[in-house]
This record gives sequence, C-alpha cells and structure tokens, in this order.
Amino acid sequence: MQTLLASMLRTFGVGDVLVCGGAKEAINLLTITQARRKANDIRGIDMILTDWLMPDGSGVELIEWVRNHKEDDIKFLPIILVSGYTTEKVVKTARDKGANESLVKPISGEKLAHRIISVIDKPRPFIKTATFFGPDRRRKTENFKGNDKRKIKSEEIKVYHEQQ
Repeated sequence: MQTLLASMLRTFGVGDVLVCGGAKEAINLLTITQARRKANDIRGIDMILTDWLMPDGSGVELIEWVRNHKEDDIKFLPIILVSGYTTEKVVKTARDKGANESLVKPISGEKLAHRIISVIDKPRPFIKTATFFGPDRRRKTENFKGNDKRKIKSEEIKVYHEQQ
C-alpha cells in the first residue's frame, strides 16, 4: 500500500514523499524533521497519510500523538487516514481522534486526489476543548433546530482558524 500511495503522490507531482514502516518510525521522522526545520535546515512535512493498521501500532495512535503534540507545526498537520475497514466505527474513530479525512481501500488516484484537494482547499477550523483537539467534526452548515444537547458549552470551545 505504501508503494502504491507514494507512486500516486509522485504522479500528482508531489516533490518529496517520505515513507515510514510504521507509527514509531513516523513519530521519529516527525520529531527529527521538526527539530531540523527549527534549525532552518530542511522544509517541514506538509501532510500525513496513515493506515489504520501498521506493524507497530495504529494510525489512530499516530493521530493522537500528532494532535497532542506541543508544537503547532506538528499538531496542525493535515492527516488522511486510510483503511480497508469500512465500518462506521472506523470512520467515527478517525474523525473523533482528529483525522481531517478518511479514505477507504481500494484507493483510486481520483479518490486520493479529491481528499488531498479537500484538505488543502477547504481546511476546516481546528477546535480545542477539554477532550478534543482537531479539525471541526461538523460538516453540515445548516442551522440547527431543536434543543442544544452538546456536553460542552460554547464558551468552553476554542476555535483556531490557523496556527498560533
């Protein structure tokens, strides 16, 4: 799957595609890249594509690590979670952990391009509450009718439209 995704990205014209063997390697790469970027040594990472299942962990664990990171240039990274599992639980878990988008296998170039363009051209604001940090999970823009059943009051939610 990694080879296929990397090949698609290169076909799209993505310059540098970094491939990791698992969550631990990705975390190590993000840590090293962020440190070198601060030293103006290299460019940063622009986006993460992660699989639901990996040899040494899960994409969900990687998403949690990214979204809980102290550095803005890591925790605001767009994340697309790829999975062969199509259950509602997988999609909701990805969303609730902070993935920007999810993509179900088998993957086509068109579907991958659509998700990448969506993340870049239509970024959702990031939300911070006591229990969540990530892109706004709401996709509908229509006005809500009915009783407010949210567990958190509006004043307890911080909205970020860009990195601080």
